[in-house]
Amino acid sequence: MIDLRTLISLLLSKLWLIILMAVLGGAAAFCFSKFAMPLKYSSHISMYVQSYTGISENVNNPNNISNSKQLVNTYIEVLKDDAVMNAVAEELRGSFDNSTLAENFSIVDGRITPSSLRDCITITSVTDTSALKLSAVTKNAEISAAICNDIAKVAPEYLQEAVGVGQINTIDTAKVYNSPVAPNVKKNAMLGFLAAAMLTALAIIAVDFFDNTVKDTVWLGDKFKKPIIGEIQQFEDEKKRKKNAEDSHTKLTDKNVPFSVVESYKSIRTNITFALSTTEKKIFTVSSANPAEGKSTTSANIAIALAQGGNKVLLVDGDLRKSCQHKIFGIKNKKGLSSAIGKMASVEECISRNVMENLDVMPAGPTPPNPSELLASDNMEAILSDLSEKYSVIIIDTPPVNVVTDAMELANKVSGIIMVTRYGKTTTDDIDNAMSKIEFAKMNMLGFILNDIKVGRGGKYYSKYKYDKNYGYGSSHSVDSDDEEEKPVEKKSADKDSAKKKKGGK
Repeated sequence: MIDLRTLISLLLSKLWLIILMAVLGGAAAFCFSKFAMPLKYSSHISMYVQSYTGISENVNNPNNISNSKQLVNTYIEVLKDDAVMNAVAEELRGSFDNSTLAENFSIVDGRITPSSLRDCITITSVTDTSALKLSAVTKNAEISAAICNDIAKVAPEYLQEAVGVGQINTIDTAKVYNSPVAPNVKKNAMLGFLAAAMLTALAIIAVDFFDNTVKDTVWLGDKFKKPIIGEIQQFEDEKKRKKNAEDSHTKLTDKNVPFSVVESYKSIRTNITFALSTTEKKIFTVSSANPAEGKSTTSANIAIALAQGGNKVLLVDGDLRKSCQHKIFGIKNKKGLSSAIGKMASVEECISRNVMENLDVMPAGPTPPNPSELLASDNMEAILSDLSEKYSVIIIDTPPVNVVTDAMELANKVSGIIMVTRYGKTTTDDIDNAMSKIEFAKMNMLGFILNDIKVGRGGKYYSKYKYDKNYGYGSSHSVDSDDEEEKPVEKKSADKDSAKKKKGGK
């Protein structure tokens, strides 16, 4: 359930949209009122109810005033009766031509309908008095005045006949007012502004309420009871992506990569190091529930981050159906994993060495007709077993779990799988389906990475990792925690240097 703070934060994040729609709503209401709605004119007359019939009686007698008040509501109903309306209609027909009347009333068989005339009239009682106020609003100022005067003219006869008690008097006649009373352009524009703002806010809340995409790492970890390996904010150059987003990849070493993104990958590197510390095989796969969630770019950048930490890393493009690691690193794809498994080339020939310091890449190679079978083969297991002796970490980029079963074929050959989810795109249903397949294959789920998180207001980015009882990693990271993250790597590098010196000494 959305709490108040979350609701306010949501509305503030969409404040620009609310203001934009409010301005458009106000402008639309202004234009409609100004240019589409017809002008209307009003006129009025006051009538006074008297309960006495004798002229010589005291008009200020309290009993007479009380009786007059009691007659007011009865008089109002009588004045709205069809008989009175028909009488007024006949008076109007004698004063105005049919075309003018047709512009203001509904006419059937040459006669003004009582309902259309009644819709133009408002009769109210004045509080604590025996007075009635009659007003009429039409598109013609003269007709409005005529309606008031004609009702005042025919009212005494019909009231005397229907009620038989008291009488009704008028002091003055209704006047013609040529200043329109409607539409109120300013009022309508303001109402349009407020209505558009409220409707937009309600729409935003409704969309967010029914939105089941992943937008919170804490919620993600709690729901699926799995660790959060990391979260990566949306790159600053995201707006400059090509129309085909699948061909747009940003490496960690590219220029203009935000500092916070670099720090995020350092945190991910540390968390992966802890996650693999209890496993025998330092091999893991990176996948996603669906395509276009950033798993290939994330795989490449994880490999770069691990290599920068002093690890000897091999990145394997295990997406034999739609490979892209060769595009990310700008290497050839004539020979690769499919060639090595099919023994069309040696493993050494299929690896591009030193694409970056401490990082080798094995592209996917030619697209085979049977990718799943190749990944599940004994040759694949033998290749990974041989390579694991030469590299500190091996990362395999695999196809989306909900699309094909390729990643599941590696279940018994790797330490586990990391699932990449995309902020505002990956749904809980997508993850549910993926998790059911991972559990069915008995594959170790290392954790989630939430990718493409939108940057907060003012360009600020805050990490939300929290301590996880399963692995003991994931405590809050910030730009000041870099020294702590580097300690395991520095120690490992120092051990390697020491070993080299000893070997050289011998």
